[in-house]
Amino acid sequence: MSGAIGKKHGMNILAGAIAGLLCSAISGQAQESVLRGSVEEDAVNAALVAAQENAALDTLPTGTTHPTTSNTWAGDDPASESGDPFGAQFTDLDDVSVSEELEEEAADSDTLGSFDESDASNEMRGRQLGADRMNTRVAAIGGGGGIVEEDPYAPLGIRFGTFLLFSTLEQGLRWTSNATDSPGGREAVLSETTIGLRAESDWARHRGRINASGTYDKSFAGREISDFEGGVDALLELDLSADYLARGTLAYAVERESATSPLAAVGVERQPFLHTIDGSLGFEKVEGPLLFGVTGEISRDHYGDARLENGDKLSQDDRNSTLALLRLRGGYALSPALTPFIELIGGRRIYDEKRDSAGFERSATQIEARAGVALDFREKLSGEFSAGWVREDFDDSRLDAVSGPSLDASLAWSPMRGTIVALDARTGVEGSSDPGESGSLLHSATLRLERQMRANLTGEAALGAAYRDYSGGGHDLILSGEAVLTWWLNRYAGLTGRLRHERQTSDLPGRDYDTTSVFVGMRFQR
Repeated sequence: MSGAIGKKHGMNILAGAIAGLLCSAISGQAQESVLRGSVEEDAVNAALVAAQENAALDTLPTGTTHPTTSNTWAGDDPASESGDPFGAQFTDLDDVSVSEELEEEAADSDTLGSFDESDASNEMRGRQLGADRMNTRVAAIGGGGGIVEEDPYAPLGIRFGTFLLFSTLEQGLRWTSNATDSPGGREAVLSETTIGLRAESDWARHRGRINASGTYDKSFAGREISDFEGGVDALLELDLSADYLARGTLAYAVERESATSPLAAVGVERQPFLHTIDGSLGFEKVEGPLLFGVTGEISRDHYGDARLENGDKLSQDDRNSTLALLRLRGGYALSPALTPFIELIGGRRIYDEKRDSAGFERSATQIEARAGVALDFREKLSGEFSAGWVREDFDDSRLDAVSGPSLDASLAWSPMRGTIVALDARTGVEGSSDPGESGSLLHSATLRLERQMRANLTGEAALGAAYRDYSGGGHDLILSGEAVLTWWLNRYAGLTGRLRHERQTSDLPGRDYDTTSVFVGMRFQR
């Protein structure tokens, strides 16, 4: 009997386990139905829209009435038969979609018409998503926001106090068909070295500038040449007040006198060096559209000794002179960019020695009158141009006066970015060392084109013309042309080449010549 009881007990345990498994399966199926059962898509969309609208209402600015505690007035509803606003129907905002607020803001009148609620809801969802979007577009780290250099090959300069210093070094070889630029001159191959220094002030109110350069030529084939020329000039402008400006300049230059100069010593092996010192001090006053200016100028010419064929030296002291001038200018500004002016110039040229080696008194009085216009169209066109008449009367009555038309121009025009066209012209009075000759007028002009063809490739072309009119009759015509190319390897070094040709023709005997030269070298800058 005990075995029957044990068998019965085992069956009960087995039945209980089966029943437990069935209950667990039924419970799991029910839970799965709840978690993974099918739900209509419309219900999900409605739930999402409701959640977004509630979030938008929670972000309403401070002072906006919450829809669960206030009512909205719909007295202007066109469905109302009564025009009395107090008889209007009130509706709880809980029953009105937030999209109605958007429709009210967009309406052009006070009357609410019927609208598509789904469109308003879409607009609301778009605004909310745009305001709450976290993954907005950001700028790239490596590009797009950097500063683009206008000229990546321009020199950086060196800071020196309140000045910025720029330096250049040019070294190369030059071949020339006429080493002395004179009739019958011989060819030569030279080593040419040019050093330049430029300093510009970094002042808030005033302006200062210093330029210095020097070139040394040494031949190692052909005609023996060993020459140096150079100079330095400085400018200082002081803005004294809103109406007053002071300007001062100082310059020094040295070069060997050309063999074809009308002042050149005759019958010498080596022409002397000419040292020139220039200085000026002026003031400008602006009174409304009127401009007044006064400037004092002084120029000193000092000649070294010439060398004769036998090696002896020939003094040139009787050619040393000082020119002092006073310049008066008056102008009227028709506009900030256009100012016509007139200019009167007068002064004396005084020689160190009262009489030259031939017994002539060459000190003279110089007067000049010019009219012109000053232009200031910013970076497009700037400078001035004037024309007039100049006359120089000598103390010695045996010498005829030197007189004639005069020109003075300095214009810079930029027709497009990276291109500059410049025109420089002037008229100068030249003396003479020949007995009985008064001198000459030299009219010269240079037209120059500078073009940045690429960021690292610049080109320059120049055409020059000069006309020398002798007071005793005769004239010289000098024409020249030059082309320059510079290819920058980097910001500090580049390859440069220069081709130049010059020709002089004269109706006086023994003055015709022509010269062609080619230069190839390296240019360094800092």
